[in-house]
Amino acid sequence: VARDAETGLSLDLELRATKPLVAHGDRGLSPKSDEPGNASYYVGYTRMAARGRVASPASGGPVEVAGEAWFDHEWSTSALGASAVGWDWFSLQLDDGRELMHFQIRREDGSVEPVSGGTLVEKDGHTRRLSRDDVRIEVLAQWTSPQSGARYPSRWRLAVPSEGLDLLVEPRVTDQEMRTSFVYWEGAVRVNGTASPVDPARGAPRPVAGQGYVELTGYAASMQGVL
Repeated sequence: VARDAETGLSLDLELRATKPLVAHGDRGLSPKSDEPGNASYYVGYTRMAARGRVASPASGGPVEVAGEAWFDHEWSTSALGASAVGWDWFSLQLDDGRELMHFQIRREDGSVEPVSGGTLVEKDGHTRRLSRDDVRIEVLAQWTSPQSGARYPSRWRLAVPSEGLDLLVEPRVTDQEMRTSFVYWEGAVRVNGTASPVDPARGAPRPVAGQGYVELTGYAASMQGVL
């Protein structure tokens, strides 16, 4: 339940897990650099049934809604290595019943931390841990915030070749910059692409679509000293 009396926005949802809890990384331990102590514990329910009510000034009252949700819980004492400036984090729900979580931690020199990686969750809840090299990310467009001046990636091609996944990820709204205690981009995305195995009727990889969430930090300012 969340309500904002000033704006009239509110939501009241009931969430129910439809898959087992996922322990990301090494049984829940997710390294963020090679240095001891730079890690988090990270678990989540990657697909939940959601049902309830949402209200806004434009709706004229509560509106009944239903959909799917993703719940994450991550905690740590320290996280980023000394050379890290921020991260790109993707959580994608595909319409073939799978989910993909992937993060890459960016260094000052433009490289990516070797411990970056993710998890592919199968339709039946089984998981496969993904390394940095299992996932390819290509930035196809960028967007500059008129408020902060930060320049963010704004469209991606994300591929997992070993799984036959080739996905186009696009923001549903370009400006989803968060200007709170620190400035970063975090928001909803749509997903379209292809997946293996090949669709025998088409003789080509089968189409796949989905929805998700992306978080981008360290573009307005380094996250050193924040996390």
